[in-house]
Amino acid sequence: KGGYHDTTSAGLAVNIPGYMFVGENDLDYRIENLTGIFLNHRPFGALWTLAMEQGAGHTQITDRILLDGYFHDVISLRVPNEISTDEPVVLLSVSDSIGWLGNAIDMLERLCERSITPDVLTDQTSAHDPLNGYYPAGLTREQADTLREQDSNDYLRQSNASMRRHVELMVQLQDCGSQTFDYGNNIRQRAFEEGYKRAFDFPGFVPAYIRPQFCLGRGPFRWCALSGDPADIAATDRALMKLFPKDTGLHRWLTMAGERVAFQGLPCRICWLGLGERDKAGLLFNEMVRNGEVSAPIVIGRDHLDCGSVASPNRETEAMKDGTDAVSDWPLLNFAANTASGASWVSFHHGGGVGIGYSQHAGQVIVCDGTEAADQRLSRVLRNDPLLGVIRHADAGYELAQQCADEQGVTVPMRNW
Repeated sequence: KGGYHDTTSAGLAVNIPGYMFVGENDLDYRIENLTGIFLNHRPFGALWTLAMEQGAGHTQITDRILLDGYFHDVISLRVPNEISTDEPVVLLSVSDSIGWLGNAIDMLERLCERSITPDVLTDQTSAHDPLNGYYPAGLTREQADTLREQDSNDYLRQSNASMRRHVELMVQLQDCGSQTFDYGNNIRQRAFEEGYKRAFDFPGFVPAYIRPQFCLGRGPFRWCALSGDPADIAATDRALMKLFPKDTGLHRWLTMAGERVAFQGLPCRICWLGLGERDKAGLLFNEMVRNGEVSAPIVIGRDHLDCGSVASPNRETEAMKDGTDAVSDWPLLNFAANTASGASWVSFHHGGGVGIGYSQHAGQVIVCDGTEAADQRLSRVLRNDPLLGVIRHADAGYELAQQCADEQGVTVPMRNW
């Protein structure tokens, strides 16, 4: 893989997918040569991607992993199923797709300057950690890394100032018509603390899109094959699709994940399941362990981002209907209920996703070891855990959660409907 280092005909090399890496700070002749090779051969069907990294030289390029994922996604859409090596390949046409590596503020300023309004705009920087999770504008990556080590206070000053500018630009594009939302890492709060009064003019992703799912007790359901064998995850994928045959979204996701999502460490999977579904999935997995359909126990957990386990006014519980955004009773109740229900371990954390001081949240994990005792614990934990989410939202006045409680026979204390 890589560039064909010749300005003459590349011959059969055009049929070999790869990239040519060039750094923004490379020598002029190298940039010119590689760009020329790319431009000369791409029209004849070359399967190469030219990747330029901002602020880097040839020996400093660091984003091969990022580019590798992007490259394979794009190439798989453009290469015909059947190709001949005897003639240039005609790439399939797809909608324009651009992967841009750089500082988001630079990009947003250029969009505003050129009056380009994106349909959808969000941010996924780790703004909850302004020292290690965010790169200030106006610095190369190398300069920022050096500043972080030599003067962390100045780094924080520049980082927080950049976050304010970042959010100002997001609001400006929202005013122009972009559907803008916060992805949940507290960048609006940082901008507000820097004096920007309109920082919360655009919503977080939970009140904008996810809350109806929480009202049904739906949230991230995770499981891990303790055997380390990917075949065990494949078996659970098939079993779960059979258990929920009408859930087309689940089928689409599990099929795609099986084909395209690589494992890191122990093989794991995640999907979204709701009240009345998680306990069924847990009992199914336990039966598979008992019957030898998987080679070792399965452990089930979830994200702390869930329907009833978090108090986070800038994310999961933002803009609650009854104003209980910051009430921490609910994650504490979740922690206690999962402990009493028999979870394998329960945790209570501070600051997840948005930073210390802005959230409290509880988590649980339970092991499917194939025993009948595990059946009982799984039934309790995987019902009571999402059930509290339904109760929490029903109590706050969400009609969808109240309807879900009625349909699933949930006993809601202080029922007010």
